[in-house]
Amino acid sequence: MMRQMREATKPIMLLAALAFVGLMVFQWGMDITGQSSGGVGEIGSVNREAVTYDAYMATYRNLYDQVQRGQELPITSQQNKEIEDAAFDEVVNALLIRQELRKRGITVTGAEISQAAQLSPPADLRPQFTSETGQFDAVGYQTFLATLPPDQLVLLEAYYRDVIPRGKLLRQIASGIFMSDGDLWRQFRDQNDQIEIRFAPLDPSSRYDDVDFPVAANDVAAYYDANQDEFATPARARVVVTVLDKTPTAADTVSMGDKATTLRQEILDGGDFAEVAARESSDQGSAQIGGDLGVFPKDRMVNEFDSVAFSIGLNTLSEPIRTSFGYHLLEVTDRWGQDSAQARHILIPFERTDDSEIALLMLADSLEDMAETMSLAQAATNAGLTSATIELAENFPFVQGAGQVSEGADWAFQDAEPGDVSPVFETQQAFYALELISAEEEGFLPLGDATVAIEATLRFAMKMERAVSDGQQIVDRIAAGETFDAVVSEMGLEITETEFFSRNDFVPGMGRQNGAIGAAFGLRPGEISGVVTTRANAFIIQQVNYAVADSAAWLSQTLQQRQTQVAVVEQTRLAEWIEALRASARIIDRRDEVLAPVDEDAPLQMPMGF
Repeated sequence: MMRQMREATKPIMLLAALAFVGLMVFQWGMDITGQSSGGVGEIGSVNREAVTYDAYMATYRNLYDQVQRGQELPITSQQNKEIEDAAFDEVVNALLIRQELRKRGITVTGAEISQAAQLSPPADLRPQFTSETGQFDAVGYQTFLATLPPDQLVLLEAYYRDVIPRGKLLRQIASGIFMSDGDLWRQFRDQNDQIEIRFAPLDPSSRYDDVDFPVAANDVAAYYDANQDEFATPARARVVVTVLDKTPTAADTVSMGDKATTLRQEILDGGDFAEVAARESSDQGSAQIGGDLGVFPKDRMVNEFDSVAFSIGLNTLSEPIRTSFGYHLLEVTDRWGQDSAQARHILIPFERTDDSEIALLMLADSLEDMAETMSLAQAATNAGLTSATIELAENFPFVQGAGQVSEGADWAFQDAEPGDVSPVFETQQAFYALELISAEEEGFLPLGDATVAIEATLRFAMKMERAVSDGQQIVDRIAAGETFDAVVSEMGLEITETEFFSRNDFVPGMGRQNGAIGAAFGLRPGEISGVVTTRANAFIIQQVNYAVADSAAWLSQTLQQRQTQVAVVEQTRLAEWIEALRASARIIDRRDEVLAPVDEDAPLQMPMGF
């Protein structure tokens, strides 16, 4: 029964002793390359420098814990695979940076470490010595340093010995970044200049009949030959799939309602509302402050909750209120007519009970066991489940009811042979298993299958050409003295008027950040454009009003804007630099070989030397 849970935490449960070693490496701050750990095995290399298991496990545990802290549900097997890959990448990046530091001769002196330790505490420590007004208590921090035991000082020194050279390297990589006032003002204006316009869309797709634009077969063939990339098809696999939905059952929902009723009775019998909220409520934002929601206006909450909040008596504990989030116990502590209210609540979410969760895990294990000796469809039938035959695309593997199934896709496209049945995988929504029927490598859509799409593309191009010609006639007539409204009306078109918008806003009927938006901002109030085309339409535009960004507001935030933009450019440059290092490095990943799960049915073999 518990095999599913063991699989979900691979490689943590691979060997408990080794996992413990990896945890110590992380908790005690050993360096990420694993050089100080003594080593328990290599799982790869970077330019012939070992990627150690200890370093990998330290990073893996760190990432795993970060993800788990960010969600209430247990980490799924698919998430776990993504964490494993991210941990390996992080260790590889750390080794590449270390190698680059050696190559560039970047080191750190004792004086630099001493100065940094006294004036620049690690990010995790700094909040403890920062006042509410943002002032750093240097004296308090230095007093703290003086009380640290020797072993902690050694770790602190190791931290600076690692961080300072990295900072020097970043400064070298990001050197020369400069944001001029002109650049910053243009960026600010792009975000804050606003205009009002009137525009006439020419709508070539719907304005003209298809029959008036025949497409020749030789033109279709020529387009196909000249644009092969447009017809690339991803690798595809035909699979049988069965899904075990994690959605709480009707019985689970009833059980959660019963739990809400029980908690309500506990409070009515004298239990403290705040203590029950802290213990039971799944609304983490309010649970630790006694369930307090603060003051909220009418219609802010969902209808079922809102109607009770503005009708129940003050300081009265409500019956369980069912919403899409679960069951709420509500107590309104103050209210100002039908305007706003102050309340606290306890949220019991819709989730599976422990018994229901165990039954689901047992069903998943049973399915996996049966599928080892029969087809997946037969195993699903025996387990009381349904199966279906679907097609998976490697670039977007999606299964109805399970969502993105990248872990299953990796199995289907990399590991499986036709007839193989996968283990049971897990996503946030479901457990699922696959049986591979067939697989096709990536390729190109045949001309016959692409013809309809090509004809539509070529036909639209001809329609657009006609629309531009018609639009130019409108522009010429306006230039000759006719009014915009009169000519457009005579041509059977309509004018759309907008409210104020910026360059980055979406404009209904026109789109976002395209040539038409740019052309509109290039006009003067009252001026009418020529024919402006986008990928999907053609327009004639008249600017009505132009509101220039507030230069005083820009000056007041220039320093912060410059710092933000420099940081963005630094991060972009650093990411590009790392990618370039990875592209030129010789990276070997042996995780599949070294960390392969032990075959429980294989004969026991003692290590050599025993």
